[in-house]
Amino acid sequence: MVTGSSGLIGSEVVGHFARLGWGIHGVDNNTRADLFGPEGDTRWNQHRLEGALPEFRHHELDIRDRAGVCALVREIRPDAIVHTAAQPSHDLAASRPFDDFDINAVGTLNLLEAARQACPESPFVHMSTNKVYGDAPNELALQELPTRWDYADARFQDGIPETFRIDQSKHSLFGASKVAADVMVQEYGRYFGLPTCCLRGGCLTGPNHSGVELHGFLSFLVRCNLEGRTYRVFGYKGKQVRDNIHSQDVAAFMGRFIAAPRPGAVYNLGGGRTNSVSILEAFQRSEAQSGRPMKWEYKEANRVGDHICYISDLSKMRADYPGWDLTRSLDDIFAELHLGWSQRLAGIPG
Repeated sequence: MVTGSSGLIGSEVVGHFARLGWGIHGVDNNTRADLFGPEGDTRWNQHRLEGALPEFRHHELDIRDRAGVCALVREIRPDAIVHTAAQPSHDLAASRPFDDFDINAVGTLNLLEAARQACPESPFVHMSTNKVYGDAPNELALQELPTRWDYADARFQDGIPETFRIDQSKHSLFGASKVAADVMVQEYGRYFGLPTCCLRGGCLTGPNHSGVELHGFLSFLVRCNLEGRTYRVFGYKGKQVRDNIHSQDVAAFMGRFIAAPRPGAVYNLGGGRTNSVSILEAFQRSEAQSGRPMKWEYKEANRVGDHICYISDLSKMRADYPGWDLTRSLDDIFAELHLGWSQRLAGIPG
């Protein structure tokens, strides 16, 4: 069972497990369209999955519906649950705090308890976020380079480890609701012994992303470049850095965990240093793909709780699951985003 099955990661997980011969139950109700308007609509992806995968069955269900969630999990008794449904925006959480917390925290609790009652032996993979660390990574000593910020402390050359603190920092309300979900997923693993996993994602991307300004950094940036739209940069001179991981690499790691689960596991999941890029560097890469100049404007004020430089340390993932590694480079990611948006803007089915 995959929640948020019409979204970027959810749809990638659906395809990944369908190729492995699994039957897939997708849970989605297109809340993204309510949150972000028509540009955030994911019905196109739902219809793509329904048309392409006979193993896929869509369930129109809101994870805030506790009775509905419990009934569905009890009916299906899934062999694995991958929970990707979320309210994903810092900015939107501040204007819709109840929706944010009810989706991210309460929705996750609904799923956990439904799993504990109906299928406690089934691995439960939760798509968390690096925003659980709040703005604490900004306290690290940084050095300013021509096109990016980077860590000045050699101890963080490989990025932020899972042992980095998650409290006593500013998270945004979104980050706080995801902390609540993250800790609850861990607790169902540690307290009840369920095989649960929190994946603290960096920038997750891929050609099936419905990127918007408030969420979906690279996808939205590439779309703006192709459409000649103005991209707004919020603070930090446009040198803020993110590590980017392709959705297929995310789904592949989930498959590794489900095959050999652990209780209460936590992993930082991103592209690591090799797939890190600043906004200014992303402009250059997008221009190189399209041959079009990037239109952008600068706003001095940064987003609340935003990271200046964030790179995921992948050491723990690679050590615990040595069969997994990144398969998509930054060049691959930009090429796929450019092709995906070019086709969608031209009305060509994916």
